[in-house]
Amino acid sequence: MAAKWIEALTGPLEQKKQYRQSMARIDALPEPYRSAAKAFHRYFMAYGVVTDGDTLVTMFGDFADLWERAATDGTPVRAIVGDEPVEFAETFAHAYSGTQWIDKERERLTRAIDAATGGDGGGTGA
Repeated sequence: MAAKWIEALTGPLEQKKQYRQSMARIDALPEPYRSAAKAFHRYFMAYGVVTDGDTLVTMFGDFADLWERAATDGTPVRAIVGDEPVEFAETFAHAYSGTQWIDKERERLTRAIDAATGGDGGGTGA
């Protein structure tokens, strides 16, 4: 009973457990993979493209897999992220994007413009 109440306030406990496991995997990486993965994680959290908990947990699990494989294979960090780390990060995150924070505002803007123009795209009526 208490677990359901806590989950209602904070979100599913299983998601938190899976997220912590992914972060522990990243923390266990050797350098320079650990530093690179943590820098991308920080960017992902600020970038905020993924808002769905299940999707976020999947993304971070796959992200940990990527870096673990790279470390095992000895793949250089730049061979993974290329010359544009921001582009890599945003492309990676967009592969997992579902509902985004901005979606609500996009819908609100579209409705406001439709209401302002009578839904016909017009303006002044001239």
